[in-house]
Amino acid sequence: QVQLGESGGGGVQEGGSLRGSCAVSGYTYSTYCLGWFRQAPGKEREGVAALEFDGSSTYGDTVKSRLTIPRDNAKNSLYLKMSSLEAENTAQYYCAAKAPRAYDCPSGYCYHCGLVLDGSEYNYWGQGAQVTVSS
Repeated sequence: QVQLGESGGGGVQEGGSLRGSCAVSGYTYSTYCLGWFRQAPGKEREGVAALEFDGSSTYGDTVKSRLTIPRDNAKNSLYLKMSSLEAENTAQYYCAAKAPRAYDCPSGYCYHCGLVLDGSEYNYWGQGAQVTVSS
């Protein structure tokens, strides 16, 4: 159904910046929601950022203020821009997609992404991209 592919990972020095891309293809629904996640060796997967339909976003507490996730709908791409990188940012980064949440509203059922940073709600995942921050 939907396929995701990350690019832009690699090695970065502390204090540096990195721009990653997530290309989305093959989606058969009119709407979908996107987010970024990461997992370091021996640690739990954690949410990095999630995007809402209106363009708003939420970020994980440990990375907030150090990243943005602009989206280019024309290119079906989601980007991850990180700056002021530290060693703790070293991890495998994944982009993921899910169906929106439905909720009741005056006109019927409405939908939103919900700014979800829980990976269990996401159904489609990219292959991951390694980011290594060194001093």
